[in-house]
Amino acid sequence: MLAASSTVIAVDPDSVQHFLSSGDTRDFTKFVSVFGKEYDTHEERSLREQIFLKNHDLIDSHNAAGLSWTMAVNHFTDLTDQEFNDQVLMTPQDCSATNAVSASLQSSNLIPSSVDWRERGVVSAVKNQQKCGSCWTFSTVGCLEAHVGILFEQKRAPLLSEQQLVECAGAFDNHGCNGGLPSHAFEYIKHNGGLSTEFTYPYIGKDGSCRVESGVGPLDVPLEIGVKVPGGSVNITEGDEKSVAFYMATRGPVSIAYEVIDDFRHYSSGVYTTKHCNHTAKDVNHAVLAVGYGHDPVSDLDYWTIKNSWSPTWGDEGYFKMERGVNMCGVANCNSFPDLTGEFAAAGAGFQVEEEIALRE
Repeated sequence: MLAASSTVIAVDPDSVQHFLSSGDTRDFTKFVSVFGKEYDTHEERSLREQIFLKNHDLIDSHNAAGLSWTMAVNHFTDLTDQEFNDQVLMTPQDCSATNAVSASLQSSNLIPSSVDWRERGVVSAVKNQQKCGSCWTFSTVGCLEAHVGILFEQKRAPLLSEQQLVECAGAFDNHGCNGGLPSHAFEYIKHNGGLSTEFTYPYIGKDGSCRVESGVGPLDVPLEIGVKVPGGSVNITEGDEKSVAFYMATRGPVSIAYEVIDDFRHYSSGVYTTKHCNHTAKDVNHAVLAVGYGHDPVSDLDYWTIKNSWSPTWGDEGYFKMERGVNMCGVANCNSFPDLTGEFAAAGAGFQVEEEIALRE
């Protein structure tokens, strides 16, 4: 099978939204124009149209079923399932953690009924990992950017470097475009003495040689440390979604990982739930950032609000909701956030934190 063009072209979100609301989303020519697709030959274009129409049939069938979530055309609709897996997802990671924290039952029952850190202005814009299984770096960086903003009461915290993690964090069981884990990335940043800013170490979407030792980034700009993580990673007890909600409410967004299966790439809105994914810590193939939680009155489902790294034209402006409380697709198995002050590390591994609920305004 021919490979889809690897060219990455900026896509206008307004044009995408107009296309999706036009009622004519089966028009492949419009799809090509809106999403900036480029194919090398007429043969490839014909093949991509066939795949596009097949995926569109799946989308139409799913939406007709009236489930808790909807699908829509996006920039992945001209790819086969296998191509999407190869280009975007990371190889399955083993999320076993060396230490874990839990909130007390009393504390976890006191948290607000809903949280959304986007409302506090500390969540950075949705980014695009492109054709590289580097989702774990975007989960890590997004979490750090939010926690820095919360800790230092900054609406606009420094944007940080995913590319440094892609190229430099291999000694901590990370594998660049083939995958990794945010918990491992937080530990790398701790031992490295910090993580560079995105400006000095920009993202290029492919593996490369680490530039930390040289002190100069890809654009020949001296590297600048944007954040330090003296306490490394705080790992939440496997399967404990109440503690995830507690630490999200009291500390900030949480990095999570789960298993993406074929239907998820077409997600558009609603609360994602499925009976077909796995739920173990050894099956996770995608890492993202949970920024909130709540309850959907339409489907009567509790959910996590999650920031993805597939561009703001995917899903609900780059976000999705996933069912909460049932460890959907293993979403509760691999949860972590950075210890920016060292307080968790000072208390020791395997501890239980008792604290008052005091959400930062």
